[in-house]
Amino acid sequence: MKRKPMIAVIMDENTSAGGTAYETSKAYFSAVGRAGGAPFGIPYLPEIVDQTVEQFDGFLSVGGRIEFPEPWYVDGDRSQYPASDRLRVEMALMEGFLARNKPVLGVCNGMQMLACLNGCRMVSDVHASWPDALNHDQKDLRHEVLIEPGTKMAEVFAKEMFSANTFHREAIVEASADVVVTARGPDGVIEGIEVPSQTFAMGVQWHPEKLAGEDHPGLRIFDAFVDAARDRS
Repeated sequence: MKRKPMIAVIMDENTSAGGTAYETSKAYFSAVGRAGGAPFGIPYLPEIVDQTVEQFDGFLSVGGRIEFPEPWYVDGDRSQYPASDRLRVEMALMEGFLARNKPVLGVCNGMQMLACLNGCRMVSDVHASWPDALNHDQKDLRHEVLIEPGTKMAEVFAKEMFSANTFHREAIVEASADVVVTARGPDGVIEGIEVPSQTFAMGVQWHPEKLAGEDHPGLRIFDAFVDAARDRS
């Protein structure tokens, strides 16, 4: 029997309580496992980056609230989140997987990193920067997302619109020529991206891992991600 594709999952941490502990939702691991992958949590140890990139078949960048580099933001803006050891390791991991054309899936914070490593820019508070935008930083809020036809992501979801949860203050507002915007909220806020030069490099701003208890089309992103990783295993 062929082994399950091995997925490296960067750990999140309790940045709101001093960054003294790894703190990652079990839902990410369950979602990867349900899709047929074998997920492994990756700590913030720079010395294991090369080995992780070499041995794993795909990389999952999870949500979180950490300080990003100031050049990733529009002029005059900067991160409002605390610094974290996660940044250095996660950037190296994502760049390593992309350099080898291995599948990358970014969720929330992970989507923003994927976008900014490919030339996009963001704002630290989308509602403050864009008063007509929804307040996206709400755990219990759902809004519609509109999927861009003709994109790889449209093939994954096989739907033009569905509702998704929202829990983010920051948002991508400037897309580069290397990135395709694949989904937007009803207010126009960017909710999904892909890097067309890669076999699979996608990001979503919502949290599909939290929808596992539903028959939700958003879960298909994990199936597609693990399928792409399976091709590399």
